[in-house]
Amino acid sequence: MLDRSAVAASNPAAAPATAPLAANGLIKQYDQTGVLKGVSLAVEPGTVLGLIGRNGAGKSTLIRAMLGLIEPDAGTATVWGESALRMGDAVKERLGYVPQQPEAMAWLQVGEMLDFIGRFYPRWNAAYVDATLERWQLPRNRLLAKLSPGERQRVAIIRALASQPELLVLDEPASALDPVGRRELLREIASRAGDSGTTVLFSTHIVSDLERVASHVAFLHEGRLLLHSELDSLKERNLRLHVPEAVAAQLREDVPGEVSRRPHPYGGLSITVLRGEGAPWPDLVQVPGVRAEALPLEDLFIEVSA
Repeated sequence: MLDRSAVAASNPAAAPATAPLAANGLIKQYDQTGVLKGVSLAVEPGTVLGLIGRNGAGKSTLIRAMLGLIEPDAGTATVWGESALRMGDAVKERLGYVPQQPEAMAWLQVGEMLDFIGRFYPRWNAAYVDATLERWQLPRNRLLAKLSPGERQRVAIIRALASQPELLVLDEPASALDPVGRRELLREIASRAGDSGTTVLFSTHIVSDLERVASHVAFLHEGRLLLHSELDSLKERNLRLHVPEAVAAQLREDVPGEVSRRPHPYGGLSITVLRGEGAPWPDLVQVPGVRAEALPLEDLFIEVSA
């Protein structure tokens, strides 16, 4: 029913070399289990790409492979056209990364770690560090190992943003933050992208976070990229069709753009449709008795990944 290749048709077969971050055909296995299954994805300059997927979908593995932190079994990843596995210092200076569980240099105090890291970045903003530590009430003399998970996440975010990166990559950045911290982080992402043109990739399973700041969205499911699209366009290209029994009985083939088909609790069918860019809605939309509604992004993701 669901043509995975059709749904993901906007994915490039080979990522352009000009993309700040790109993957082409990434494959990764652990213990004979496929975690990434031929993922191709390009993050274009100035975009904020939200990578969404359930826990275990492969989001962290994909990010780590795209940044050269792990070596894929097949495929390639590039950062501004340079191999992710062989990035030079000039490329690394332009990149900020926040892992899902920051644990680096836990034996240092907060201030010691930030001062040390800052020496490697020519554009390091010490004033931003001081102001944000004070605003978030993070003492410089506290050992990183003694911080709570949320506090460690905040320090990692400060470390990434203080370097004023042109490319910012965040892996589940809000997972350990309270609601106030999440709002502040999302506001910071939006500000960096809007004011400085920073390119952002962030993974999440919280759809509402993605909808607040992302310009583009990619759905990852069981190691495969099911969908990669501009967010506003995606919202305009999907419908759930409530098809009455009399009409459903006459359907002999899949509807063009059909993503899923389920029996409706009150009879008939519920059919989710995702039309291609510039493609018309299927004729079924105009059939008397058929009711159409646009899906929220979270519902669409559930239908696509079912």
